[in-house]
Amino acid sequence: MRQSQGWEDHVAATGLDTASGQTRKKRRVLTKRQQTRRASLVAYSFIAPNFIGFAVFTLGPIIFAFALAFMHWDGSNPIEFAGLANFFELFHDRAFQAAFWNTIIYTVFSVPLTMACSLGLAMLLNKKIFGRDFFRAAMFFPYVASLVAAAVVWNMLFNPEMGPVNMILYTFGIDPQNLPGWAADKDWAMVTIILFGIWKQAGYFMVIYLAGLQGVNRELYEAADLDGANSWQKFWNVTLPQLAPTTFFVSVMLTINSFKVFDQVYMITQGGPGTSTLVLVYHIYNEAFISWDLGYSSMVALVLFVLVLAVTLIQFRFSRSLD
Repeated sequence: MRQSQGWEDHVAATGLDTASGQTRKKRRVLTKRQQTRRASLVAYSFIAPNFIGFAVFTLGPIIFAFALAFMHWDGSNPIEFAGLANFFELFHDRAFQAAFWNTIIYTVFSVPLTMACSLGLAMLLNKKIFGRDFFRAAMFFPYVASLVAAAVVWNMLFNPEMGPVNMILYTFGIDPQNLPGWAADKDWAMVTIILFGIWKQAGYFMVIYLAGLQGVNRELYEAADLDGANSWQKFWNVTLPQLAPTTFFVSVMLTINSFKVFDQVYMITQGGPGTSTLVLVYHIYNEAFISWDLGYSSMVALVLFVLVLAVTLIQFRFSRSLD
């Protein structure tokens, strides 16, 4: 009897110990969960202000604009469902067609020319030349300069009658009747906008290329010198392949900036003469805030979004195929 009683006491004590051990484990698990939740709450508390601002001022308006693309609304009267009417109207809108092709033309010319100028400046200012820091700052200055002041100066420089650019061309023997009209001439207005865009952005992307050049493996240049490569061969076979990630980033950013160009068009030509420099974003501005056709302007914005997305995806696919 005593042995059985002792065995029962042992079992009871063991059961209590097991139960208390399981309780401790549960408490530990709960404590870890609480710590994880607290850490998550702290992280979300840091993210929340930025996310709330993004949701209210960016994400919300984007979703509303996508929905508004299928509506008729002038900002004051009730919203009416339009279906695909705004989309079909695009095919009959000559201003939209002109803006679409002008945007394509601006992108096709400005992106490669800006990349070439930025890379050329970066390679030149990457060398040890006198006043290198000054020239780097001077080349970057147009990017941070006031757009209004830059546009005023640009119009003065390219004034068809008294501008220094035409005076220089005249001294080189160009007949006054053949001098470009620049922003006042429909045949030269887009050229003026493209040149302004290149001048404005080249300094910024020059800095990005300068950062990329710092990461080029110098041993490859030494090996190329041993093989007897000239400057062009070293540039083509060493520098460009090493700068491929930087070039891809620059091309994507420039393409996006080119499709949404607006400020320099607004400040220099206002889309004219005629529709020679009318671009998609300026057309959106006209339809939304001049004509107050908010539904149709949202459809144009939706088309622009799809266009930029498609071009960006093609660029990513092309970059992966090269890898």
